[in-house]
Amino acid sequence: MNLYFACSLTGGRQDEGIYGVIVRHLEGAGHEIPTAHLADPGVMELEKVTAADEIYERDIRWIEGCEALIAEVSTPSHGVGYEIACALRLSKPVLCCYRAGVPVSKMILGNDSPGLIVRRYQSEDEVRKLIDKFLASLG
Repeated sequence: MNLYFACSLTGGRQDEGIYGVIVRHLEGAGHEIPTAHLADPGVMELEKVTAADEIYERDIRWIEGCEALIAEVSTPSHGVGYEIACALRLSKPVLCCYRAGVPVSKMILGNDSPGLIVRRYQSEDEVRKLIDKFLASLG
C-alpha cells in the first residue's frame, strides 16, 4: 500500500524516535512510504536544499497518489495540519496518532470528518498496533 507519513519538521523534532519506529514498521510490512526520509535524523539538512515550492508540489503529488495518510501529531506542525486537511479533502483515510499526555490541537480532536481516526498511544508497541488496526480497516 502507498502510505503518506506526516510528522513535524520545523515545529520540532523531539518525537523523531517514534517517527522512525512508525516508518520502519510500515516498511517492514511491505508498504511504500514516499515520505520515509522524514523520519531520518538528517532530514532538516536534506530539506534545506530543496525550494519551498518544489516541496509543496512534491508533497501534494504524494498525497494525491497515496491510499491513506498516517500522521504523528504529538508535536504541533502547520505542515502536518495542512497535509491532513488535503488528504481529507481528497477523501483519503487518515490516522492521527499522538503520545498520551500531550495536548493536541482541537482542530484535530474536534474534527468529525469521515475517514479521520484520532488515537493516542502510550508505547511503541501500542502505536504499531493502532497502525495495524487502521490499515486492516481499509480492507
